[in-house]
Amino acid sequence: MTQPHPELSAAQLKWLPWLTAVGFFMQTLDGTILNTALPSMAQALGESPLQMQSVVIAYMLTVALLIPASGWLADRFGTRRVYLWAIALFSLGSLACALANTLPLLVAARVLQGVGGALLMPVGRLAVLRAFSKRDLLRVMSFVTIPGLVGPLIGPALGGWLVEVASWHWVFLINLPVGLLGFIASWYYMPEMRRETPRFDWRGFVMFSAGMVLVSVGLQGLGEHSLSTGWSLLLLITGLAAMASYWLYAANAERPLFSLALFQTKTFAIGVWGNLFARLGSGAMPFLTPLFLQLGLGYSPSAAGMTMIPTVLGAMLTKTLVNKLIPRIGYRRILVGNTLLLGALIASFALIDNDLPYWALLGWLGVFGAINSLQFSAMNTLTLQDLSAEHASSGNGLLSVVMQLSMSLGVAIAASLLGLFAASSSEQWLHGFHLTYLCIGLMAMLAAMIFAQLARDDVKERRCEDPV
Repeated sequence: MTQPHPELSAAQLKWLPWLTAVGFFMQTLDGTILNTALPSMAQALGESPLQMQSVVIAYMLTVALLIPASGWLADRFGTRRVYLWAIALFSLGSLACALANTLPLLVAARVLQGVGGALLMPVGRLAVLRAFSKRDLLRVMSFVTIPGLVGPLIGPALGGWLVEVASWHWVFLINLPVGLLGFIASWYYMPEMRRETPRFDWRGFVMFSAGMVLVSVGLQGLGEHSLSTGWSLLLLITGLAAMASYWLYAANAERPLFSLALFQTKTFAIGVWGNLFARLGSGAMPFLTPLFLQLGLGYSPSAAGMTMIPTVLGAMLTKTLVNKLIPRIGYRRILVGNTLLLGALIASFALIDNDLPYWALLGWLGVFGAINSLQFSAMNTLTLQDLSAEHASSGNGLLSVVMQLSMSLGVAIAASLLGLFAASSSEQWLHGFHLTYLCIGLMAMLAAMIFAQLARDDVKERRCEDPV
């Protein structure tokens, strides 16, 4: 039996979508504004640009770790309290990032920032789901997701501009006024909604989280040689043992963190595994391409940021067409064909050099954004559409974890390949980027074999409402 939450005031109903939208904007802006600034940050900290991958991965892994606990924390301690803590931790983490003067301190600050970021969107979305009726929910959620598109649109350009007119510190400091306003508004208008919570699966959470982190760090250590081969292999093997232990534990646990029964739904199983492998390639692109434009082609930070805008515009255009394409073509043909096309398109970045006209480069990036967005929307909708009401929440949580984990692994793999292929001179940087794009493009194509397991009658043609 759940505790009824107090009736919401008119002011709370009015401002709740705005509060959730602000949290989503802070999260998506931070995810894109940083990538353009990485070369300048590396120079200021005396590090190689390739070592800066840890700044990106630390945030992604922290978010992946805490997503499974976000709903339980909101139910246990209340949406208002947890949301206030999320904004505060994200803002404090941003301040700590700006004050960091070494790479280890910056990585630690990104972990703190990730703790807040992991709670911002899930808790805000949960509050919206409970505050509004089904009749109003689509309208409200559509409004909330708009900032999620605006953040990536202005993030790269804003990051490049801030680096040139001020310093890289402002990439993080810009979060502070937004966070302060969001905290004050949430103090007054975020509703405090709690529910009676079942016992959280802390045992499963520790095993699953330990496995995920240790495997990621082990692979990263092997790729960039930040750890010795022996330590990297030890971490990797220990992580795999933790994941195997969780798998055996979840098979018999009464309320596991993620039930293995989820994988009895074939479309979910195919969608999750497909997401994992497909995002290894496409998830690396937001990290790799701003570096390519600056280190490989010699663009300034602001020019590199502006050049990334067509990628987001292409993604926004596709979201207006996806509801028409999937019912007409079907998931199997969309995902098999689009996965191969996306991998080939990533690999084709190996053909880009300084002789390519600028307008052609913009078009190239725009087409990539469109194809990439179609891939994400189709994969995510396929994964969740056939889950029962009992498993919908758990399945959505596992999908979110897999998405973050896959993107962090993609960044680590891309940085490792680039470190293997590239050297210090601009000519070798360009050659290294070309080989890296070729490899991750071929790697992204592997997911087509997974999506090929779909049969025509395995999917139901439904509208695609995925906001990612």
